[in-house]
Amino acid sequence: MNTYDKFNDKRILIWGYGREGKSTEHFLKRFCHPALVDIFEGKREDIDENRYDFIVKSPGIIMDDDDSRYTSQTQIFLENFRNQTIGITGTKGKSTTSALLHHALAAAGKKAVLLGNIGEPCLDYFGEIDDDTAVVFEMSCHQLAHVTVSPHIAVFLNLYEEHLDYYKTFERYFAAKANITKYQTDKDFLFVGGNVPRLSTEAKTARIDFNAVPDYRMKIIGHHNSYNAHFVYRIVTELFSIDDIAARRAISDFSGLTHRLQLAGSRNGIDFYDDSISTIPTATIEALSAVPNAKTVLIGGMDRGISYDVLIDFVNSHSNYNYIFSYDSGKRIYEKINRTDNCYYADDLEAAVKLAIEITPEGFAVILSPASASYGYFKNFEERGEVFCRLCGL
Repeated sequence: MNTYDKFNDKRILIWGYGREGKSTEHFLKRFCHPALVDIFEGKREDIDENRYDFIVKSPGIIMDDDDSRYTSQTQIFLENFRNQTIGITGTKGKSTTSALLHHALAAAGKKAVLLGNIGEPCLDYFGEIDDDTAVVFEMSCHQLAHVTVSPHIAVFLNLYEEHLDYYKTFERYFAAKANITKYQTDKDFLFVGGNVPRLSTEAKTARIDFNAVPDYRMKIIGHHNSYNAHFVYRIVTELFSIDDIAARRAISDFSGLTHRLQLAGSRNGIDFYDDSISTIPTATIEALSAVPNAKTVLIGGMDRGISYDVLIDFVNSHSNYNYIFSYDSGKRIYEKINRTDNCYYADDLEAAVKLAIEITPEGFAVILSPASASYGYFKNFEERGEVFCRLCGL
C-alpha cells in the first residue's frame, strides 16, 4: 500500500476547503499519520505559519512567493509518482489531449488513469497506482505554480494570454506553466508546441508546429484537434511502443468531450455548436474556421484583461459571419470593432441566443464560442454550455 511518510507526526494545515481541500483531508486520514490537522479558509496573513510544519494550499488561492512550508496535492503526487506521470498543460486543448491520450493507452491495453484538472483530485487515486500504471495528469497553471518536481513526460501544447486577473503579467503566467519541465532531467521527455517560448529544461525535447501536423481524420472537427492528436500519436508510438495502426485507430475512434466545439443539436434547420470552453480569442477563430456552415457566433463573458486585438482584426476582416457580443468582454470588443450590420450587442446569453435564431438562415450554424471566462455570470463553462443548449431548445 502506498504511504506518504513525510507528514507523519507533523502539524498540517489544509488551506482551502473546496473539493481539493476535502480530498486532502481524506488523503491524510488514509495515507499519513500527522500529529495535527487543521482546516482554514481565509487570508494568508491570518495564518499562524509557525504553528504548522506544512500547509497544503488549494490551487485557486493566490500566493506570490515560494515558501517550503507550503505544498499542494500536485507536489505531493509528483513526489511519489513523477516517474510514471505524463503531465499535460497549455492554454487550450489540454483536456482533449489528456482524454485522448488516456483513451489511446487504454485501447492498447495499457493500465492508465486520467486525473487532475480534467477530473478528480489527484490524491484521490493515491492508493490505486502501482508501478505499471501510466498516469495522465492534466495540469493547470494554478496546479503547477509552486511545484518543485516535474513529470517524467511533459506536454506543453501552446501558450496564449489567459488568467491575467490572477497572474497580472503574461511572464508570470508562463513561469507557472513552465514548471512542468523546469525540474526535468536528461532522462525525461518534453513535447512542446511551436508557439511556446524557449524553456529552460534538460529534457529530450520535441517541438511540434501547429501548421505541420497531419490530418488524423477524427470524429471531432478542427485542425487544432489534429494538432492535439499529433502529441498523443508521438507519445504512444515513441514512448509506449504502440504501433501506428493501433494508435491511429484509437485517435479516429475518440468522440471528444462536451462543451468543446460539440454539435449540440439542430432545430428548425439551424445547427447549434457548444464551444463554451472557449476562453481566448484564438479559440473562437478556430471554431469559426472548423465549422463548415458557421454563420453566427456568440462572444463575451468575464473580462480578464487579455488582449482581443487578434479577434478584433478577424471580425473587421470577416464580414461573412454574424457576431453577437455580450457581457463585459463582449462590450469591450464591440466598442473597438468597425461596427457594421453584421455586429450586434445583447445584454446576456438569453438575448444573444434569441437574436442568433432570428438572424441565422436555415442550413447554417450558430456557435457559442465566448473567447472569455464564464465566471461572474455562470458557475463554470459547463453551466454556460448547458444554459446555451437549453435556450436553443435542445
